[in-house]
Amino acid sequence: MEIPKSFLGYKRENGRVGTRNHVIILPVDDISNACAEAVANNIKGTIALPHSYGRLQFGADLDLHFRTMIGTGKNPNVAAVIVIGIEPKWTKRIVDEIAKTGKPVEGFHIERTGDIGTIMKASKKAQEFAMWASEKQREECPLSDLWISVKCGESDTTSGLAANPTVGNLMDKLEPLGVHLCFGETSELTGAEKVCATRGATPEASEKFMKTWSDYNDFILKEATDDLSESQPTAGNIAGGLTTIEEKAFGNFQKIGNCKFIDVLEPAEEPTKGKGLYFMDTSSAAAECITLQAAAGFNIHLFPTGQGNIVGNPIEPVVKLTANPLTVKGMGEHIDCDVSKILSREMNLSQAGDELIKSMIRVANGRLTCAEALGHKEFVMTKLYRSA
Repeated sequence: MEIPKSFLGYKRENGRVGTRNHVIILPVDDISNACAEAVANNIKGTIALPHSYGRLQFGADLDLHFRTMIGTGKNPNVAAVIVIGIEPKWTKRIVDEIAKTGKPVEGFHIERTGDIGTIMKASKKAQEFAMWASEKQREECPLSDLWISVKCGESDTTSGLAANPTVGNLMDKLEPLGVHLCFGETSELTGAEKVCATRGATPEASEKFMKTWSDYNDFILKEATDDLSESQPTAGNIAGGLTTIEEKAFGNFQKIGNCKFIDVLEPAEEPTKGKGLYFMDTSSAAAECITLQAAAGFNIHLFPTGQGNIVGNPIEPVVKLTANPLTVKGMGEHIDCDVSKILSREMNLSQAGDELIKSMIRVANGRLTCAEALGHKEFVMTKLYRSA
């Protein structure tokens, strides 16, 4: 297949390109959720992103919170942002950083004003932003403007045999074209960590990966958790035939094909070393991982699943594929790309990779994913510590 050289995207003020054109209402903290949701209810064409955190966090946890909030607003799939917080200082901090992209952003704080007054003022500005964004038109953009993140979920034997290698085939074909790529799931590389480290493009990248994985493993051991029962592998993984974390890890590893990663990112950290493959230190929880990758600026997501996972994201479209014919039959409304014919030998891996590229380009051009059509908008923050 001749790979398309372009897609239709939304050009942003800072040169990035979006596959979507969202106007978001971003609450700084959990107690501002109601206000943000009221604004989104008032103004059609906007999306509120309620979450559970933002009060009495500190240190690296607070830094991650701000990085996720700011990165979400900066994502090129977002045209404009309304930020709502209880306090003016934190609200302004997020607004000022998002404003560096050049996109419209306005902040409102609830202290001394209350919900009703804040909702009224924010709704007026949100209407202005939504109507402005509605006139944005898609333009032809080079394929290299795609930033693709990947994660797998509810993995089974078909994941490692076919669905994950299909993503790897796509990566092998797109990485030479200058596309940004990102994989993660630190815990789900346990057992394959040394092999994964050999895929660092430089000794520094390999060492950085091993330190990241070792820090995670040390945390597990410190908490006296000598196994990850019910978590790694999950009950769904076991039902699908994966009996050990090592089996799951080597299946997960198939998603990067033959690519080498050029850097290791902190959670929600934007890549800065140019085009290529990155590893991000993330949880293996689907919604958390995608939220972090979207906050790093990735504008389309590929999600292979075995037993059937239903996760979506409010700003980064999630393209799901599976090689499990039972999942296609029973959960077909969640599957954007069916590669189950690999197992019946009616399709080879390269053909499956081509089909995934076609599906991804259609979504990048504007086609709704199954998760979008079904209303899946899981926005889940990662929290590191107990609150103060």
